[in-house]
Amino acid sequence: MLSILVLLVTGFAWRSVDSLRSNIATAGGLGLGGAADGAVDILMVGTDSRTDAHGNALSPAELASLNAGEEVASNTDTIVLIRVPNDGSSATAISIPRDSYVEVPGIGMSKINAAYGATKENKRLELVEQGVTDADAESQATEAGREALIDSVANLTGITVDHYAEVGLLGFVLLTDAVGGVAVCLNNPVQEPLSGANFPAGEQNLSGSQALSFVRQRHDLPRGDLDRIVRQQVFMASLVRSVLSAKTLSNPGKLGQLSTAVQRSVTLDSDWDILQFATRLQDLAGGKVKFETIPAVDINATTDYGESIVQVDPAAVKKYVAGLLADGNSAEANAEDSDAPAVDPSTVTVDVANDSGIDGLANGVAGSLTALGYVDGTIGNYEGASISASRIQAADVDSDAARAVSAALGGLQITADDTLSADTVRVVLANDYAGPGSGQAATAETVAPESGTAVPEAPAAPIDAGSVGPMCVN
Repeated sequence: MLSILVLLVTGFAWRSVDSLRSNIATAGGLGLGGAADGAVDILMVGTDSRTDAHGNALSPAELASLNAGEEVASNTDTIVLIRVPNDGSSATAISIPRDSYVEVPGIGMSKINAAYGATKENKRLELVEQGVTDADAESQATEAGREALIDSVANLTGITVDHYAEVGLLGFVLLTDAVGGVAVCLNNPVQEPLSGANFPAGEQNLSGSQALSFVRQRHDLPRGDLDRIVRQQVFMASLVRSVLSAKTLSNPGKLGQLSTAVQRSVTLDSDWDILQFATRLQDLAGGKVKFETIPAVDINATTDYGESIVQVDPAAVKKYVAGLLADGNSAEANAEDSDAPAVDPSTVTVDVANDSGIDGLANGVAGSLTALGYVDGTIGNYEGASISASRIQAADVDSDAARAVSAALGGLQITADDTLSADTVRVVLANDYAGPGSGQAATAETVAPESGTAVPEAPAAPIDAGSVGPMCVN
């Protein structure tokens, strides 16, 4: 799934590949487009499919390279919304955690990664009972699953999805190999048999099957799925750098290999002329690709019946996603939000208190605010009652200072604390924080939920594909 970005940022280089347009798999009837909001919005989905994009079974060797077990499902554990401004000058890839608890049409509240698979299976059973052939039932059910996921993402983010792209596990391996592997960097050596991850510490170049193990590992990591999210973000950034390098774009052999990989593994909506669209993305060769994640209210939430979920606030998500259309980092974009008051940051002192258990998080957030001109206050651990959601504290919840700091950090809730002076606000950070400065948390630890429950995937820090070299991670 992660490597489908290859398609979006290098499609203009495939004009010489005549067969790409006619041989790529397509999906129709998805109810896409229809809203002009200043950007082309692309929903990219990664599935656990054990077939290629045309429904053909994978060979035993290909299945072995996936190291993904034999369970067959229609999970969409990777969901990314890409916003490309109409001028094609940049792209922001926004990850949606798989455990986000959202309204799914026809099902109700559910984890978003079940929207596709649950809807598909319900529809398939309904059609089979009506006497529809297995092949037709599978096709119609798949379309229904895709539509349900598209609608769920649109309802959560407030974005009308214009185009849809889907890729299975095989695509990740093929596209990574097509660019000659991707560079990553590990803080420590890892050896974890469930994912197949077996790597030394330090910088290294991974092949497709190795890379799949790298981004799928969550066991034996200090923060479980939290560290896996960070791995996926930095891998995507490194992949984009590899694809945009002259060694790839000027190599006919590599471009041909990319084209073949896409034809086997990628499904696009039938109304999308990818080659025409890609001609608008030439400015992306400058590395103007960023990776973000939607904000969460509580990454360790549970339902009434004990299911582990990521709690999200659709209103906050809509505001956050809309603010990412402008190029630039999250702090700058949010600081310029139309709802944020104009204040002189040099007149505002910001204390930052860490209640997350993540080492270095307070320093990272304080640094991001200092870069915007705010005055450093006290930085340290939070001494009040433990909280589950990050927030801003101020003597006056309606003060311009509190609202400006909240906007700079992604729209955090503001609460009252009359012990603070009028020119000071306090940022209290919980485990859910994923805004500016959270990149400092990449080597931190967190406490897993009780045995038997999954660790929800928390939002990762923004990653810039234009940076030089891979960031070292757990």
